[in-house]
Amino acid sequence: TTQAADGPAATFPRPPPLPPMSTSSVPPQNQRFEALSHFRHPLRSFLRFSEDAAREQGITALQYQLLLHTQGFPDRDWASIGELAERLQAQPHGVVALVSRCEEAGLVVRKPSTVDRRQVEVHLLPAGRKKLARLATAHADQLATLAEVVRLASSLRD
Repeated sequence: TTQAADGPAATFPRPPPLPPMSTSSVPPQNQRFEALSHFRHPLRSFLRFSEDAAREQGITALQYQLLLHTQGFPDRDWASIGELAERLQAQPHGVVALVSRCEEAGLVVRKPSTVDRRQVEVHLLPAGRKKLARLATAHADQLATLAEVVRLASSLRD
């Protein structure tokens, strides 16, 4: 269970523990498939958790990711449309539409760059910062579980 900063506790599904890998005389190729399956299931569980957690906060998973990525650059608290497009793996025009929806929801504001007038900076507003903080807290345990899964999957390389 995760306690929201100012709301009731919400129960979020946790990825199931990894089952033991087979140690019998399974061909190496099958062991790799098994390891990949063991990795993909918790990964998908994490993504589903993230989608559900964002929805609980009244936003979409993409809106959550946009809020997160505005804070993902060292020494500043904003991101450009191009940077957000790269991080979201989306086309810039799609990110512009997503930023517009976030602006309408009172989560972000666009500001012209003081360095490059062609560039627009996307900044969090207090409501966006509050949602991001809640979601980051809710994701902490899930990320620890996912990190362990990634560590185990990495140890199975040829």
